[in-house]
Amino acid sequence: MSTIRLKNIKIYAFHGCLLEEGQIGSDYLVNLSVRGSLKKAINSDNLKDTIDYVVLQRVVAEEMEIRSKLLEHVGQRIINKVLLKAPLVNYVKVTVSKVNPPIGGDVAEVSVTLSAKR
Repeated sequence: MSTIRLKNIKIYAFHGCLLEEGQIGSDYLVNLSVRGSLKKAINSDNLKDTIDYVVLQRVVAEEMEIRSKLLEHVGQRIINKVLLKAPLVNYVKVTVSKVNPPIGGDVAEVSVTLSAKR
């Protein structure tokens, strides 16, 4: 089993329960880690035999564009789409972080981490 990671994907999105969050938006960081067998790709040196990280990044970008009230909701959508679009993935873990959340305190970020196995 091998791991592919996409670290600190920076995205501006409009998630949150507050009306203002849907209008103003905020910065987000998404970290994605997937596991699967890369043995065939190691030998073939062919993109079709691996987990394409371009596809993974596209999934994150597409799902982050769809407004959710909760980070949990958008995180689960990312997991579901990764498992749909990347058949070689056996395990996926995603952390969605809202940078400088509007929670009335000096907090750098809040995040939710979810994972799933195929």
